[in-house]
Amino acid sequence: MGRLFEDKAFLKRLVNLTLPLAFQALMLALVAASDAVMLGRVEQNSMAAVSLATQIQFIQNMMLCAVTGSIAILGAQYWGKGDKQTIHKIFGMSLRIAFVISLFVCVLCVGFSRQLMMIFASDSELIRIGAGYLRIAGWSYLLTGFSQCFLGMMRVTDHADRCAFISSGAVVINIILNAIFIFGFLGIPAIGANGAALATLLARIIELVWAVISSYQKDFVHPSLGDLIVRDKLLARDYIRCGMPLAGAAMFWGVGFTSYTAIMGHMGTDAAAANSVAAVVRDLMCCLCDGISAAGGIIVGNELGSGDLVKGKLYGGRIARLSVYVGLFSTAVILLVTPLVTSFMILTPLAKRYLVGMMVIMAFYMIGRAINTVIINGVFASGGDTLFDVYSLAVSMWCIAVPLAFLGAFVFKWPVLAVYACTCVDEVGKLPWVFIHYRKYKWVKDLTR
Repeated sequence: MGRLFEDKAFLKRLVNLTLPLAFQALMLALVAASDAVMLGRVEQNSMAAVSLATQIQFIQNMMLCAVTGSIAILGAQYWGKGDKQTIHKIFGMSLRIAFVISLFVCVLCVGFSRQLMMIFASDSELIRIGAGYLRIAGWSYLLTGFSQCFLGMMRVTDHADRCAFISSGAVVINIILNAIFIFGFLGIPAIGANGAALATLLARIIELVWAVISSYQKDFVHPSLGDLIVRDKLLARDYIRCGMPLAGAAMFWGVGFTSYTAIMGHMGTDAAAANSVAAVVRDLMCCLCDGISAAGGIIVGNELGSGDLVKGKLYGGRIARLSVYVGLFSTAVILLVTPLVTSFMILTPLAKRYLVGMMVIMAFYMIGRAINTVIINGVFASGGDTLFDVYSLAVSMWCIAVPLAFLGAFVFKWPVLAVYACTCVDEVGKLPWVFIHYRKYKWVKDLTR
C-alpha cells in the first residue's frame, strides 16, 4: 500500500478521474434516493411500486453497458494511442446500437406497462401505480441511450469533469422537479408516482440537449453524419469482441438483480418496501467503487493502448489493492448509517425490522461488491478481458444465488431476511475466483490496430 501512495503522479491522475466519475454515479443514485425518500413520505405503496417499476430501466442500463463499456475499453486505448479518426467511428457505431436498445425498451414500457409490472408484483395496487409510472417514464428511456453515448465519449477523451457536471445538473433538476410534482409545490397539483416519472422525462430531455451542445465545443468529440453511417469491418469485429461479453455479463447481472427484486416483491409489501430502501443505500455506497472502477479502467487502458504493458500491469495491481480498502470502508459506513436510515423512513414496524436486517447483511456484501466491481469492470475490462465476467456470473449468480433465493421464497418458505441473504451470496462467493484470474494477467493486452 505504501508504494501506491508514493507515486504522486498516478495518485493525482486517479483522483482527478475518480472524483468526477464517482460524483456522477452518486448524483445518478440520488435520483432513485429522492424518489424513495419523497414517495416514502407520501405512501409506502407508491415507493415500493416505483422501485419495482424502475427495474425496467435497470435492465436497459445493463444492455447499454455493452455500448458504454465498449466505448470505455476501445475508446480509452485509441485515445491513449492518439487515433481520433477511430474514436469517431466508435462513437457512430455506439449511437446506432444504443438507438435500437432504447427504442425497444420504450415500446415495451409505453405499450405493455401493466404486463411488465405483473412480473415484479402480485399486489394489484403496486401493479396499478407502477404501470402508470412506466407509461410516462418509458419515453425518457428512449433518450437515455443517446445521452449515455455522449457522456461515455466525454469520459474517455479527457472531459470527465464536463460529463459529471452535465449528469449532476440533470440530477439536480430531476430532484427539484420530483419535489414539485410529487408534493404539489408552486401551485401544481400533486401527482405522486406519476410526478416522479414526469420529472425523470423532463430531466432526460435537458441532459441530452446539454450533452449534444457541449460536444460541439472546442476539443470535444461529436459525431458527424458520416460517423453514423460509416462501416469498418475490422473495428466492428473488435467492438463485438469487447461488447458481446459485456452484453452477456450485463444481462446476466441485470436480469439476476431484477429477479432478486421480483422475488422480494412477491414476499409482501413490507418486504418490497424494505428492499427498496436497502437498494437505494446500496446504490449510493457503490458510487465510490464505480468511480474507481471507471477511472482505473481509463488509466490502465490508456497505458495498454499506448503500448506500455509494464506500466499498465503496475497500475492495474495498485487499483486492485485499493479495491479491498474501498470495500472495508463501505462496510463501516453502512453499519454507521443504519440507525439513521431506519428512523427517517416512514415504514411499518415489520418493514423497519426487515430493513435493519437487510442493512447488516448488505454491509458485509459490500466487501465483495467493491472488490469485484473494481477488478472485473475496471482492471480486467481495460485490456478487453471481458469474458471472465460472463463465466463468473453464470456460476455465482445463476447457478447459486438466484436458485437459492427462488427456492427459499416459493418452495421452502424461508424468512424474508434469509431469502435476502441468498441474493447477496454471489459477490462474496466469486472472490477467490477473481483473485486467481487476476494472477493470470490475461487482461494485460494492447487492443489497438
